[in-house]
Amino acid sequence: MILRDYQQECVDIINGTESGSYLVSVATGLGKTVIFSHIKRRGKMLILSHREELVWQPEKYFDCSFGVEQSKIHSNGEDVISASVQSLVRRLKNFSPDEFDIIITDEAHHAVAKTYRKIYDYFKPRLHVGFTATPNRGDKIKLGGIYNKIIFQRDLKWGIKNSYLSDIRCMTVNIGYNLSDVHKNRDDLNIVELSDAVNTPIQNQAVAEAYKKYAVGQTLIFATTVKHAENIAKLIDGAVVVSAETPNRNEIIQKFTNREIPCIVNCMVFTEGTDMPLIETVIIARPTRNVSLYTQMVGRGLRLYDGKKSLLLIDCVGVTGKLDICTAPDLLGIDKIPESVRKKKINGKLLTEIE
Repeated sequence: MILRDYQQECVDIINGTESGSYLVSVATGLGKTVIFSHIKRRGKMLILSHREELVWQPEKYFDCSFGVEQSKIHSNGEDVISASVQSLVRRLKNFSPDEFDIIITDEAHHAVAKTYRKIYDYFKPRLHVGFTATPNRGDKIKLGGIYNKIIFQRDLKWGIKNSYLSDIRCMTVNIGYNLSDVHKNRDDLNIVELSDAVNTPIQNQAVAEAYKKYAVGQTLIFATTVKHAENIAKLIDGAVVVSAETPNRNEIIQKFTNREIPCIVNCMVFTEGTDMPLIETVIIARPTRNVSLYTQMVGRGLRLYDGKKSLLLIDCVGVTGKLDICTAPDLLGIDKIPESVRKKKINGKLLTEIE
C-alpha cells in the first residue's frame, strides 16, 4: 500500500521516536489504522480497542501473524495482537509485562478509564502511541496523564481542504425541539431529560419529514436513545435501527453499502470506529454540547466514495434556552451563522443552508 504524504510523515515521526507515550490526532476518515499498521516494530505490537468492530478492523492491514483477545477468542503469541480492553484487563497474567515493544491505543480519548490504566500500569512497552480524532474530551479530563504530547495532528477541516475527506454541505432545520428544561451534566446533557424533550410524536414526525424532504442518498440518523431511534425509524420506509444490542451490525452495514437499506437510525453506536464510506446524508437528531461527540457523529459521513459528491449534514434544532448546543458552525469554526448565509422557506419552514 502506498501511503499518502501525511500518513508517511506521521509514520516517519513515530519511527524516529525512541520511547515514551505520545498522542496522534487525525480526523475520522484520514486512515489512522493504515498509519499504525506501517509503524516499524522491534518486537510484538498490542492494539487496544473498546469495541468489537475496532478489534477486528486492523487485521486486513497487516502482513504478519495477527491474533485477537476478545470474548472466547485467545491469541497465541502472534506478532500483532488486537485486544478488547474489557477482555484483556482480565487476562493480564497470561502475558509478561515486557511482552510488547509497542502499544497502540485506538480511540485514545478513552485512555483515562480505569480499565485502560490498569493495562498501562501492567505492561512496560518501549513506545505507547494513542490515536484519536478528538483529543479534547467532553468531560474536560486531560489526556496529559497518559500521553506526554501530541506528535502529529491533522483535523477535519484540513482533511476537507486537501480533498482527503468529502466536501460538506450543512443545513439546520427547526423541527421544534425545546431544550429549555434540559440540564447540563459534566460532559453533555442529562440524557433522561433530553430524551423526554426530543422523543415526542410530533418531533419524531418532523425528523422523518426532514429526511423525506432533504436527505440525499444513503442516510445515517443519530438519535438520543434506543427508543427514540425506534420511534423515528417507524416513520421512515425501509429504515433500520442499530443499537449496542444489535447482533448483526456488520450485515446491516453491508446491506446499507449495497443500497438495500436506505437509512440507518442509530443510538451511540456509529460515533466511533465504523468504516461506512457510503454515507451521503447525516441527520443529527441527538442534540449535544460535546464538540468531540458532534465531530465524531459528523465524521462518519466524511469518507470519500466513488460517485459521492459531498456530505449533506442536517442539524435538527429548536429552542435551546441557556444551553450551548453544537451545530455545523462549531464544526466549521464559525462563531455563528453569518447573515450572508442563504436562508429560504420550504413548505413554510425556515431552512438555513451553509455551503
